[in-house]
Amino acid sequence: MTAPLPHIRPSGGYGETRARVEDYFDRTATAVWERLTSDAPVSRVRATVRAGRERMQGILLSALGEDLAGKRVLDAGCGTGTLAIALAERGAEVVAVDLSASLVEIAERRCPDPLRERITFAAGDLRDVGHGDFDAVIAMDSLIYYGAEDLARIVGDLATRTAERVVFTAPPKTMALMAMWRMGKLFPRSDRAPVMVPQSHGRLSAALTAERLPNLREIERVSSGFYISTAYEVRP
Repeated sequence: MTAPLPHIRPSGGYGETRARVEDYFDRTATAVWERLTSDAPVSRVRATVRAGRERMQGILLSALGEDLAGKRVLDAGCGTGTLAIALAERGAEVVAVDLSASLVEIAERRCPDPLRERITFAAGDLRDVGHGDFDAVIAMDSLIYYGAEDLARIVGDLATRTAERVVFTAPPKTMALMAMWRMGKLFPRSDRAPVMVPQSHGRLSAALTAERLPNLREIERVSSGFYISTAYEVRP
């Protein structure tokens, strides 16, 4: 789950950021997100975001492999369900979780009937141990609002219940994104839109090493207009 064109400013702690993301998507961005992740016409700016997300989805799916039969996969931050459906089409048993109950409702409506038995949708915290153990975890643009240490703790928590790999995305620390990050400091604190936190590979790697995940691997970066994101993989 991610805002199409989020403001960027420093994140608070995990709980504060989580609450802001949940509030934004349930109260403000549901309709925008539903449209962005459909075939409906969108503006040129959002078209670049859509194209970038489609490219990133293909990269993450490729990292998990074509045949996922017998695999249990967590879609951590499933949004409107596009990735969960693609995973199920490859044979996976999917647990699709999102903070936003509104987006989960959309995902359930969009799920094709033949795949319903393979996907369990749930609204809540992606770290909830009640979701069980997994062969793989995929978190596309759902961790982009957290600082390096919080992001690493989330991935570390997920890795303890994952047999093979956790693949996720993070916004790279480019000049363009850092300029937006600095501009975001001008926004009043009453602006509760979710925020991206640009990540340097070095700091993210160090934070993950502290969580006993020393082998961060960069898979590929996607840059499509206003969508800029890097795919990563860690193995427990």
